[in-house]
Amino acid sequence: MSETPVTLTPSAAARVAAIATRQGKPPILRLAVEGGGCAGFQYRFGLADAVESDDAVAEQDGVTLVVDEVSLDLVRGCAVDYVESLGGAAFQVTNPNAASGCGCGTSFSV
Repeated sequence: MSETPVTLTPSAAARVAAIATRQGKPPILRLAVEGGGCAGFQYRFGLADAVESDDAVAEQDGVTLVVDEVSLDLVRGCAVDYVESLGGAAFQVTNPNAASGCGCGTSFSV
């Protein structure tokens, strides 16, 4: 692939690095999409132990973002950010493929 299909912002990379260090895991964030949520699909985040052979990979400041091949079709071109506000702090996905989303920002439809 000549172009990275997903991106990780510096803010998200810093947060993943802090969480991984605290948990004693490698700084690899896995983004997956599964059915559910109030809009049809929902994002699932978790630390991964390794990069799988069919993963799409993006790197930022020593942190790796991985997306499995099936989920990639739904999030290609997205950016993962970490946002802190008065309402709380969370990873946030800006997904150009989403036709609509829910109010909480954790689910979407295509």
